[in-house]
Parts: sequence; C-alpha cells; structure tokens
Amino acid sequence: MAIQTIPTRAFEGQRPGTSGLRKKVSVFMQPLYLENFVQALFDVLNASADDGQGLQGKTLVLGGDGRYHNRAAVQTILKLAAANGVQQVLLGCGGILSTPAASAVIRRHQAFGGIILSASHNPGGPEGDFGIKYNAGNGGPANEALTEAVYARTQVLQTLRCSDAADIAIDRLGRQQIEQMAVEVIDPVADYAALMRELFDFEALRGLFARGFRVRVDAMHAVGGPYAKAILEDQLGAPVGTVVNAEPLQDFGGLHPDPNPVNAEDLMVHMAAADAPDFGAAMDGDADRNMVVGPNFPVSPSDSLALMTAHARLIPGYRDGLRGVARSMPTSAAVDRVAQALGIACFETPTGWKFFGNLLDAGRATLCGEESYGTGSSHVREKDGLWAILFWLSLQAATGRSVETLVRAHWARFGRNYYSRHDYEAIPVDVANALMRDLRASLPDLKGQVLGARRLVLADDFAYTDPIDGSVSSGQGVRLIFDDGARVIFRLSGTGTEGATLRLYLERYESDAAYLNLPVQQALADLAAFADQVAGIRRRTGMQQPSVAT
Repeated sequence: MAIQTIPTRAFEGQRPGTSGLRKKVSVFMQPLYLENFVQALFDVLNASADDGQGLQGKTLVLGGDGRYHNRAAVQTILKLAAANGVQQVLLGCGGILSTPAASAVIRRHQAFGGIILSASHNPGGPEGDFGIKYNAGNGGPANEALTEAVYARTQVLQTLRCSDAADIAIDRLGRQQIEQMAVEVIDPVADYAALMRELFDFEALRGLFARGFRVRVDAMHAVGGPYAKAILEDQLGAPVGTVVNAEPLQDFGGLHPDPNPVNAEDLMVHMAAADAPDFGAAMDGDADRNMVVGPNFPVSPSDSLALMTAHARLIPGYRDGLRGVARSMPTSAAVDRVAQALGIACFETPTGWKFFGNLLDAGRATLCGEESYGTGSSHVREKDGLWAILFWLSLQAATGRSVETLVRAHWARFGRNYYSRHDYEAIPVDVANALMRDLRASLPDLKGQVLGARRLVLADDFAYTDPIDGSVSSGQGVRLIFDDGARVIFRLSGTGTEGATLRLYLERYESDAAYLNLPVQQALADLAAFADQVAGIRRRTGMQQPSVAT
C-alpha cells in the first residue's frame, strides 16, 4: 500500500445545496468528481479542527442509503480518508446507514463527524441521483460556513491524496486496515435500535401487536427496510410481512422513494381498502422522512408535528415535557397554536434540517418538523422516519385511539390548518429564477391587496437570524401573509438535480366545527388562484397544474 498524490481539477456545480451535493449518478461517476469533493472536504476539516490536529487521531462515520454507486463510493472515500490522516472509520455493514442512524452513531461514539451517501427521496439507479453530505460532531448537517468553504476549496484544488490499497470487505463485520487507518464494519441497526429502546416503551408496543393491531410499513425498497424489520418484526413482535418492500435495492425497485400519497400509491390503496390495516406508514430513500396514514385517512406532515407536540408527554422519552418546538418557515403554523397552549417556544427557521441544530444543541427545542414529511427530535440531529412511526404507534398504544380519532380530536381542540404544497418540477432554471426575481421585485406593491374578506398584511422575502449564534440567512422564500393568518409561500427547492422545482405552499386556518372536513384543495382554491395571479406560474412555466400536490 502507498499514498499517491493525484492531479485533479475544478468541477463546476460542486456547491452543496440544502442537504449536501446531489447530482445525477453519471455526474458523480466522472473520473475524480467524487474524489475532488471529498478531498476538498478533508482539506477544510484538516484546516478547521479546533484542536489544531485536523483529522489526525479522529474517527469518522461512513454509510449511505444503498442506492446505485453507494458501494463504489464507500471504497473511494475510505482510501481518501486513509491518506488524509483519519485514524478510524465506523462503516455501516454493506455501506449501509440510514441518515438518522448515522447521526445516532456519530453521537453515541462521539465521532468527529460523518459522511452520508444519499440523495434522500430522489430516484435511484444508473439513471437516477446520487448525493453526499458531511455531518458534524453533533450528528447534524454541516453549517453553511463549512459547506461554502468546501465549495471554495473544490474550485482551487489541484491535487488529492489517495491510498492505492485494495478494496476492503464491506459486508463483513469486524476490524480491517487501510494504511494506518482502522475500518470497523459495524451492524448498521444496533446503535439506532438501542436509542429507540431508550425513548419508547417497547413492552407497550409489544402488547399492541399482541392484541392483533395490524400495521403496514412500506420501506419502498430503501434503507429503512432493515431497520423497520429489525425493530417492528424482530423486537416488537409484529407479524412477518408487516414491513413490505423491505429489501434495499440500488434502484429502489423502480419506486420513487418519496413518502407521499402520490409516490406511495401502493400503501394508499391498501389503506383505502375495506380490510385496511389499523395503521400505515412509509419512509423515503434514507429513512429520514415519513408518512403516516390511518384507514382511508392520510395525515399531513404539519398536522403530524402539531399532534406529536400536543401528546409528547405520553412517550417515555418526553414525559418531562418539551423545551420548545421548531418548524421550517413553509411548514404549517398548526404547531404554533399547540406551543402557545403548552407555554413553550416555537421557532420558525429556513428550510433545511441544519437550521434546527443550534436550537437542539442549546436545549431550546425538543421536537422539530418540516412540511416535506420530516419530523425529528433531540435524540439525533436529523429528521427520523422510523422514530416518527414508533411515536405514532406509541400514541395509539397509550390512548387506544385510532389515527383518525386522534387527528379529529386535535382539530376540535385547536382548529384545522388547511395546508398543501404544490410542486412544479423540471422547470428551466432561467424561467424559475426569473419568476422568483420578478416576484421579489413586486413585493412592495402587493401589501394591502384584498382577497375576498382577507387583506394582505405582509409581503417579504424571509430572512432568519439564528438566536444562538447570530448568523443570518436571507432570501429563504417569499411570504404573502393575510390578516386572518392565511399564507402563500414561494421558494425554489434545493434538493433537485434536473432543472428547477418551484414549490408553492398554501395555508388557511379554520376554527368553525362546521368547516373542518372540506376537501383540502377546495379549501385552498382561492389562495392557489391568487398565487398564480401574482406570480404568473402557468403563464411562465407552461404547466397548467402542479407535478405533485400534497
């Protein structure tokens, strides 16, 4: 074995987005493309470590969601790590670690940080997407200062350091060696499962299944399958077959692993059947997102966060109450009302889980959520799909109530926030940018406009000042807020790899019991028409309706 110095060059487009660097597989498979980004990351980490030792003597965690190119990327990263001074890598067996499990491993083993290989809910396979991101020692996504430093380094990097060692056996548990670096291949589920046992009453959950409670969890042939089978079926006694599409496949079996009513169509069909299970759920590619469904009754992510907040004391891990809650700006304000009733703080942040990290680390928040089917808590520094499923199962075990009964009781107490997200996908980037630019320019003229009985009282481009470190994030999305609390939000997604995705968020609040059961899109139709009027969505994009409306 020897460490080689290899010439490299700058690649365009290596600036990380909301959740790391995501591109088509074909882009990542270009010679030196992945190596260039990882070397830039290691250079920044070596220069910025607080102890002045860089990566020397440090442990990193490595794993991914098992999508196409995951296994090859693992071998490449290990050889780069060995050549850049890393002392030890904890590698999920088979190159597998769900995103929340990676966070748990980093925290439990007090690792310096970790590299997660995932494009989350994006499609997989040779024609699909691939992604990489760095999580810091708290287990959460790297902050913008670090990711910007990595990007800057990618643009000037001229050489990289890599071992010429042979590939290691990543499917065999135990310790191996590359140069002076130890590689410990670990059970990817063990640390995560131990953490779940600390939070939830497993005996109560075993009792729920023993009473014949029927569950269907669709892992969508993604990384959450082994975790769900190990915990739900092996440890909690759910019948074999409770977890479907459980084997992780490099192309997710042709499924689009995004847990919403459109892409999790098979689950929705089963939950609408006459003999539907008592509870249904799905997870995404890296198991950090979740969708929960009762018989013929899907739950919106915003309602899920609000209801979990209201009932958190029923869960052993949260019996002492919550220190606060946080939601991303586009997420429904349903949780705000619960926080007010509980007398706890509620924070509104930009989109991206990294913005919750400071609040969690400072003990200012306990539960966090995003509208894009992501919920989590202070147990890790990522959203966590299986944790959310266990939370909902625990609520049903503790209350004896069904999903629908829990949600309707919540609406009766707090009112209902009708809410929907409309995605306009694969728009030409210049069209999307022009739409947002012109919309921002029109903001001064929009305030005061009337829509029926509503008056627009706020029109701005959301900016966030972090209450912990004072950092400022601007340009986070256009907000149009009416005097009755109704909202229209526009932003461009940071997770796509093809064209641009315009996301439109619509919300209105209803407290009258006579109007709590309207079809969601009907309840928001006037806001959708207003959004099209002020932004010219159909005219500019040529799309008469969104690609996905959830």
